[in-house]
Amino acid sequence: MKYKDIKEDEEIKALIAKGNENLGILGFTDHSEAHSVLVAERSAMILERLGYKKKQIELVKIAAYMHDIGNAINRSRHAEYGAILANDILKGYDLELNDRLTVVSAIAHHDESTGGATDVISAALIIADKTDVRRNRVRKKPKASFDVHDRVNYAVTKTELVVDKEKKQITLDLEIDEKICTMYEYFDIFLGRMMMCRKSSELLGVTFRLMVNGNKAL
Repeated sequence: MKYKDIKEDEEIKALIAKGNENLGILGFTDHSEAHSVLVAERSAMILERLGYKKKQIELVKIAAYMHDIGNAINRSRHAEYGAILANDILKGYDLELNDRLTVVSAIAHHDESTGGATDVISAALIIADKTDVRRNRVRKKPKASFDVHDRVNYAVTKTELVVDKEKKQITLDLEIDEKICTMYEYFDIFLGRMMMCRKSSELLGVTFRLMVNGNKAL
């Protein structure tokens, strides 16, 4: 099976859409297919640039695209719900048992409240997911109704993830409009996620840096 097969699966598409609909009503930022595709492509880029095998790159794209399907059930423990759903769906595909379990485990461990990197697949997925900070993740609504999560994402005017194999370094480079969001607010929301990225990077044998407005922040 290939990543393209997963992207064309109508059940997976429906789960992503329902999860995003649920989170929109609850006030969360965008978790649509656009987020799923971005995380899949970014996690694949991480492993590719660090020299991992094609099979690992394919598995991480599959896990990344499906990582948020548990939101269709509930936001709380969505990673675990997503893993259960993914395991059931993937049984219908030509995927070796160990590969299926690798994908399921990565999905189950991607949330900062209950998880953490356990292998290269989960590590790349975590970094790709937690570094998806961008203005267009904020849903269309009056700015007066923005909560701190909205302001933090809306304040990010530019984001780039740089993977340097030679320097053994992954860098998240952000430009933030501090008139919209203070650095205190950013770290209050994202420090836990950035530390998760640091630990995941260590598992990949590299360091993690956060650059904000040209200055090293982590």
